[in-house]
Amino acid sequence: MRGIRSVKQGKVITLGMAIGNKGGDPVWPGRSPAMRLMTQDKSYYVSGKLTQMAGGLEYADDFVAMYLQGSTQYDALGHTWYDDKIWNGYDAMTTAGGMEKDSVYPIAERGVVGRGILLDAARARGVDAMDKGEVLNLPDLLDIAKKQGVSVEKHDILIIRTGFLSRFFRDGAAKFYEGAFVEPGLNYSKELVNWFYEMEIPALCTDTIANETTVHKETGIALPLHAALMRNLGVALNEICDLEELGQSCAEDGQYTFLYTAAPIKFKYATGAPVNPVVIK
Repeated sequence: MRGIRSVKQGKVITLGMAIGNKGGDPVWPGRSPAMRLMTQDKSYYVSGKLTQMAGGLEYADDFVAMYLQGSTQYDALGHTWYDDKIWNGYDAMTTAGGMEKDSVYPIAERGVVGRGILLDAARARGVDAMDKGEVLNLPDLLDIAKKQGVSVEKHDILIIRTGFLSRFFRDGAAKFYEGAFVEPGLNYSKELVNWFYEMEIPALCTDTIANETTVHKETGIALPLHAALMRNLGVALNEICDLEELGQSCAEDGQYTFLYTAAPIKFKYATGAPVNPVVIK
């Protein structure tokens, strides 16, 4: 209801990253972008491989193979773990052959709906895109909110724009992935995790692939917030969002809160699923 009360203009913005870009799509290193092929089109009728349906109807069809986390997506709560326990204390062996526990399906069934709030870190720092490894700490988040004239409220869906994925399309895949792959973003601290806990933040959405800086500078630990937020607190992670239009819109009209709604595709036993979140301002 707080999200609905945030709707002022009826302006609709989608946050899903386009799939099938000519220069490729940004994905986690080791994953391949979606591969789409036509299974039939006009040429099949011209060549005689297919005949028209009764009445003359013809149609095209296509097929896609992709990682379920190969574009804008939600992680299942059991996607990552440590000490052989996934979220809610289930044994990590329940992931063998499919997510018997903590799959993305319950998130898909319920959906994620509420008051969303954009914290535009890139604009707050006066840049189009943050640099590799550039970090955001809790004081940074609160300062960004203050500059934007908004406050993060309990149960808000937190959306953080770094601009980082725009570098993929601007510079190309080779330069984007060269060297160590260390994204910018949230930096683990006990203070930050306690704040998420006290604020009961249900979901975190960013325009990066991992929703956090890839390696914690102080310890060298990889993806500690996946452990602290998702595995321990059950915070749902919405990654690889396209926040460029939303960021521009908020900068122009000064409205940084809105209704956020998203429902990943209902894949059972899956570690994640594609989603195209919808924001209504």
